[in-house]
Amino acid sequence: MHVKIPTNFSQLIIIQNKHMRERRQLKSVLQKDHEHYWHPCSQMKDYETFKPLMIKKARGSILTLDDGRELIDANSSWWCKSLGHNHPRLKQAAIEQINQFEHVIQANTTNETIVALSEKLSHLTKTLKKVFYAGDGSCAVEVAMKMSLHSRKILGENQRTKFIALENGYHGETLATMSISDVGLYKKPYKSALFDVEYLKPIPYVSGGTDPIWQNCNTHWKKIKPQLEKYKDTATAIILEPILQGACGMLVYSKDLLKKLRAWCNENNVHLIADEIMTGIGRTGRMLACEHAGIEPDFACISKGLTSGWVAFSAVLTRNDIYEIFYDDYETGKAFLHSHTFSGNPLGARIALETLRVFEEENILQRANTLSEYLLNKMQEVANQTGKMTNTRHIGCMVAADIVCANPKERLGYKIYQKATELGALLRPLGNTIYWLPPLNTENEIIDILADITAQAIISC
Repeated sequence: MHVKIPTNFSQLIIIQNKHMRERRQLKSVLQKDHEHYWHPCSQMKDYETFKPLMIKKARGSILTLDDGRELIDANSSWWCKSLGHNHPRLKQAAIEQINQFEHVIQANTTNETIVALSEKLSHLTKTLKKVFYAGDGSCAVEVAMKMSLHSRKILGENQRTKFIALENGYHGETLATMSISDVGLYKKPYKSALFDVEYLKPIPYVSGGTDPIWQNCNTHWKKIKPQLEKYKDTATAIILEPILQGACGMLVYSKDLLKKLRAWCNENNVHLIADEIMTGIGRTGRMLACEHAGIEPDFACISKGLTSGWVAFSAVLTRNDIYEIFYDDYETGKAFLHSHTFSGNPLGARIALETLRVFEEENILQRANTLSEYLLNKMQEVANQTGKMTNTRHIGCMVAADIVCANPKERLGYKIYQKATELGALLRPLGNTIYWLPPLNTENEIIDILADITAQAIISC
């Protein structure tokens, strides 16, 4: 005797079996992840209780997990998704380039794409007309540092070897860039391999462009200038993140400081290196953050948003007269022989070129400046609603505030991060600093949802 099983019941069994297989498969993948994958910027023991999120697809400001849940990418996947994920024009540009060639050595070869991009980048400023390509942000900073030092050797200015940086600055993870970064937790284990750097302080931090110190930081400058004067004959360069310091807590400082540092460098034959890796390509509401102060550096390093995070790709912009220092017969030994396998790789160049075209044709800077005030207002609403946030600051498409926490060792920010993930947002705070740094073209409706999730996560913790 056969029992007839209802069709809907049969379908239910099929669906349940499918879900069981998917759960087993996911468990297997996560087990293999823990066995073999050493994740970046992580204490891997945390992953025992807070498992990695299995990403299946991403579009715009939204990440979709394997189980269908959606997360708002609140930090632009480490600050690089200037146009969001899976932008159709960037995808098409990548496909077109792949169909031609994906990579060719850039020593002694060229192509229309890299020439067009170089020309485009040379128009970002009035004075930086030469472009040198590297592989990623840290390497771009090292290129600028090496160019500064090397030019001194060629010119016989052998005493100029000192680098000066700002307190709380961050410039990368290689040994040289770690040396010039003021991030104790990141650099302490490697101190024996790093070189000494002078860190300027106190930095004139502000809440935004309406803060009085934004226009005038004379009080702070009186303390900073004497620190500089000690090295006016031995410094090769000052390096800084213009306006916005990222890794140390999304700190915004006075544009007047940039003006004063540029003037001091001019007076004392010291280079100014602007690390625009995160701040450049629209993040602060200008194509380059240095524009806020109306100054131009001797070297500008850009990456991250340049390809909207599609591939590792970076560039160093500098002046013609610095380029000319290295320009001579090969036998003189003046050539700048720095190289990366993927320097100026055509795939990255094509995507970067299309990114800049999208910025122009879709008015991304205008959208970023409109979104700027909306982000600030929403973060202030969260602060008012929770009563647990202080020191709200913003610039362009970045807004941040600090969680009021009686015990900093509690890792309250980490708890909020976990809760926000459950609710639908990838926040990933910097310590106990909550910040939003979404794609520049994010819709207001998504920010509304992000604000609600942030508030709920804070209140629940």
